[in-house]
Amino acid sequence: MAEGERQPPPDSLEEAPPATQNFIIPKKEIHTVPDMGKWKRSQAIEKLVALLNTLDRWIDETPPVDQPSRFGNKAYRTWYAKLDEEAENLVATVVPTHLAAAVPEVAVYLKESVGNSTRIDYGTGHEAAFAAFLCCLCKIGVLRVDDQIAIVFKVFNRYLEVMRKLQKTYRMEPAGSQGVWGLDDFQFLPFIWGSSQLIDHPYLEPRHFVDEKAVNENHKDYMFLECILFITEMKTGPFAEHSNQLWNISAVPSWSKVNQGLIRMYKAEASPSDTWGLGISRLGHGQSEKHQPPQP
Repeated sequence: MAEGERQPPPDSLEEAPPATQNFIIPKKEIHTVPDMGKWKRSQAIEKLVALLNTLDRWIDETPPVDQPSRFGNKAYRTWYAKLDEEAENLVATVVPTHLAAAVPEVAVYLKESVGNSTRIDYGTGHEAAFAAFLCCLCKIGVLRVDDQIAIVFKVFNRYLEVMRKLQKTYRMEPAGSQGVWGLDDFQFLPFIWGSSQLIDHPYLEPRHFVDEKAVNENHKDYMFLECILFITEMKTGPFAEHSNQLWNISAVPSWSKVNQGLIRMYKAEASPSDTWGLGISRLGHGQSEKHQPPQP
């Protein structure tokens, strides 16, 4: 042995016995939105919901004004001006004082997440800004990994409710809508998260989301179906015509394939045929040659 080298003490060569550990087979705990009650809610989640409740209350306090134009009610600008003024104060209620320096930056994402006050429109870019707002809160440690389920099905779900109220109250225009060939005029992420919620559902299949009865009976429990209900409330005419993309997606055999396809579509903005492989063609009549109306 070279001079200066030492052998470790004999005891250190032996591995310490592992601490007693208990393992269980994972099982799905979140089946419906009310199941969120099973999960511990952090104070940050509750504060975010309170923030969104404030935005909701401001809508009630700012009724639409009489104007010649049916769409884009100018009262929205009054509502937005209040948010613009109070955004940093609202964010400060969520962010701890030792992270106060982050508030001005994070508040920008909040303001960008509710629509455009000049055009009075809303679209998936604004939705993405709210996702960025939540990501910022995760990055600075306000939200934690074990909050992730509640972030989607409690906070983001509440955000959707407020945005739908904005869209209805002020008749907001869709921003950057692709019309009949877009997935939805206003949202995209809730279709991804909502389809993941339905994976392995015992009886609801993709074909059921174009069945009015199935949607009416289950929309309160499932984010995807709540999106479908809102579309049918906002649009008239056959579903296959006003929401052709979704109509075609209802022919996909499983929720896992729907979820995978939506993720690819969101990342790459692929055409329907590239994403779903269903032989979808843009016939101009709201149906493809291969896809027939799903049977309930």
